[in-house]
Amino acid sequence: MARTITDAREGAEELRKRVERAKSVVFFGGAGVSTASGIPDFRSPDGLYHQKFAYPPETMLSHSFYETHTAEFFDFYRTRMIALDAKPCRAHTKLAELEAEGKVSDVVTQNIDGLHQLAGSKRVWELHGSVHRNICRRCGAVYSAEWVLGTTGVPHCEKCGGEVKPDVVLYEEGLDDRVITGAVRAIASADLLIIGGTSLVVYPAAGLVQYFRGSDLVICNLQPTPQDTSADLVLACDIARVFDW
Repeated sequence: MARTITDAREGAEELRKRVERAKSVVFFGGAGVSTASGIPDFRSPDGLYHQKFAYPPETMLSHSFYETHTAEFFDFYRTRMIALDAKPCRAHTKLAELEAEGKVSDVVTQNIDGLHQLAGSKRVWELHGSVHRNICRRCGAVYSAEWVLGTTGVPHCEKCGGEVKPDVVLYEEGLDDRVITGAVRAIASADLLIIGGTSLVVYPAAGLVQYFRGSDLVICNLQPTPQDTSADLVLACDIARVFDW
């Protein structure tokens, strides 16, 4: 049975010990890492799913809605999905420090905000893409999130006039094969896997945990997850505080 810690200070000390004795650490994170930076998630009481919109958020973030209501998609995308004022939390910066020290080999994230890279992490597998890449569907030109925010309606490429689509995985779309392969290899090669800020209910991302073959599985999430019973340590604590060491 997994050991459960609810005190953040105690959890941080236990996590530090486990990281220090591990040879290869991989972090697998979800929305809870971003909420620590002030970015709303989807499923919490204050999340997007509990707010009132003309359409449900999961509908507006679907491939079919993008194709049939493109302008309305971008209205939602610009105001709700891009958060350029957000700054990395302590979990982001600590993971970057641990990568620089040779402890953390990879970060696998379900988030699209780019905060891991902003904090300094280099090896980041973005399962659901990034708001910082917006690609012309005709010529492949890439535009920044800042550029998209400076447009109105449906953004069009400055080079060829093609429609520019965010490089994020919408509902009804598959994950990128290259990213999945990299994430699986990273998780399979780790001896310590830290799962943080995710409910582990969104598939196929949550299914990646099955590829872990290491000896130490740590789950850090305020709410219980379906995979807590498989963990060696459960930290029911604020993720930013758990990484504050």
